Amino acid sequence: MLRGKHIIVGITGSIAAYKAAALVRLLVKEGAEVRVVMTELAKQFITPLTMATLSKHPVMVEFYNPENGDWHSHVDMGLWADLYLIAPATANTLGKMAHGIADNLLLTTYLSAKCPVMVAPAMDLDMYKHPATQRNLDILRGFGHLIIEPVAGELASGLIGKGRMAEPEEIVDFIKCHLTGRDEFSGKKVLLTAGPTYEKIDPVRFIGNYSSGKMGFALAEEFAKRGAEVVLVAGPVNLKTEHPAIRRVDVESAAQMYEQVMEYADTSDVIVSCAAVADFTPDRTAETKLKRGEDRLVLELKPTQDIAAALGRLKRKGQILVGFALETNDETCNALQKLHKKNLDLIVLNSLRDPEACFGYDTNKVTLIDREERQYHYALKSKREVASDIVDRIVALNGEM
Repeated sequence: MLRGKHIIVGITGSIAAYKAAALVRLLVKEGAEVRVVMTELAKQFITPLTMATLSKHPVMVEFYNPENGDWHSHVDMGLWADLYLIAPATANTLGKMAHGIADNLLLTTYLSAKCPVMVAPAMDLDMYKHPATQRNLDILRGFGHLIIEPVAGELASGLIGKGRMAEPEEIVDFIKCHLTGRDEFSGKKVLLTAGPTYEKIDPVRFIGNYSSGKMGFALAEEFAKRGAEVVLVAGPVNLKTEHPAIRRVDVESAAQMYEQVMEYADTSDVIVSCAAVADFTPDRTAETKLKRGEDRLVLELKPTQDIAAALGRLKRKGQILVGFALETNDETCNALQKLHKKNLDLIVLNSLRDPEACFGYDTNKVTLIDREERQYHYALKSKREVASDIVDRIVALNGEM
């Protein structure tokens, strides 16, 4: 699928450099022509001979070949490439990229590149979480670079957390999606909410709902496959995110979800409010476990912040807002009211009266309604297929705006 594509793979000094061997082998197997650029420290983790053998081309580390004086032109390489992939990318290299420091061949080539740039970070969890690293990643996203999110797992330090470089197979799939797949959302930022929220009554009890998050996670995967940079704000669910273009933010309460959504809303091109956010939360949360008594327990509830309505008030020109309406009666009437009241461009209606749809199931049956009140009815399908139908309708909607 990558036949004829020119890809530069930049390898920096991380223990994850060993994965670069499998990564380059897979890229070559897909038909890509690969050139490898390594930092001096990267040679301590994997040899240039290994990478040259796998890429079928000499590896470049210095600005020139010390044996014969051949110049390694970073300008020519930058013009040659269809993609510059830096994997693994250390915190040090990310900081230099973000601030234009060019003290090695890998970085001078980066500054000369005219092609898309993808970055696969790899580092210990505390380094990855550090505000400086996160700020540098945000700067690179602002440059239009695609960040292949690291995954959680056991790290070289022995700690467990987020920081492992994505697996070579996942990175290659990511590249194929962006270079050869459907790319309607290439360069676009999509914000999604998914799952339930839990509103604490006391340290061991909460008000919640039956949402599994499966519909929202399927949408996140579909947007990512079509080239979007996705932020997924997820309530407490037992689901994994698989695509490296998905940046997951886990929350618990409606207030936490509101805070995270507002952080990303302004820079998002498409926002999909799929989460089943609690409408009410306890007025007071007990600090200790409430004990059974002989009298009734009365809970006083207060409304939570209406996230969809807040997004509708803040919506900027060109931004697309999509909401969900789960109804038990007067479905279409209630959905239309929500669509207009919250300034949405599209609403996804489903009903608890439809068998094998909604909470907990792997299938769903939806009706899509746009601002013109046009209705699009779909049969019962897997949630992955429903996600594709919804994204197709958003693509059509975008073309009309």
